[in-house]
Amino acid sequence: MPKIGKETGIQVLIVGSGKLANELLENLNSSSIRSVLPWAQRDTIWNGCRIIVHAGSGREIENVVTFCSLHHLVLVELSTTGDLENVNPEFPIVICPNTNILMLKFMAMLQSQGHLFSEYDKELLESHQANKKSEPGTGMSMAESLGLPKEEIISVRDPLIQERRIGIPSEHLSRHAFHKIRITDGNVGIVMETKVLGQAPYALGLARIIEGICKRDLEPGKHEILKLIRNGWI
Repeated sequence: MPKIGKETGIQVLIVGSGKLANELLENLNSSSIRSVLPWAQRDTIWNGCRIIVHAGSGREIENVVTFCSLHHLVLVELSTTGDLENVNPEFPIVICPNTNILMLKFMAMLQSQGHLFSEYDKELLESHQANKKSEPGTGMSMAESLGLPKEEIISVRDPLIQERRIGIPSEHLSRHAFHKIRITDGNVGIVMETKVLGQAPYALGLARIIEGICKRDLEPGKHEILKLIRNGWI
């Protein structure tokens, strides 16, 4: 895979037409990223590092896999739909349910230490904007790290509850991610909260992830973003 060059830089192709894909097309940038294009412009010639980011519903995933296989490109999978579950790729796929670096470091900590809380009572609440229909990938990752069945995740999509009970500012009801973990042992309790407001953290984090990927020679196969975080590559 071509590395970052002073003259070529990184080209990113965004697959998808929803809110997240459009946000990335508008806001994804860094000193190394020279070009961010929609999937429809994939035939554009590029000699530097080229990354494909899938932020779509899955309709294009077969074409994306074929394209990445043909050109030996890295695919960053942001979707939580599981469309790549049965794919055995001949190219690197980075599974990335969240792109905010602070959040990813917290999730990596949970993944490595969550087993310490296996004997305690646990509760996980997550809240996203009302129009979010996909599975809560970050919440599911947290639940798995804590040994909590995903069926027990409490999901909130009601704006009134989000504003009045959870404390999401009204201006961020249309775009936010909130997670609250409660671990208890009788009269002793631990509460951990994460809050992401607005769209900027996703684009900023993805830029760092892409730059980190372009500095490495990833082997073909699936790579969990949390492993890359633990390795210090991002």
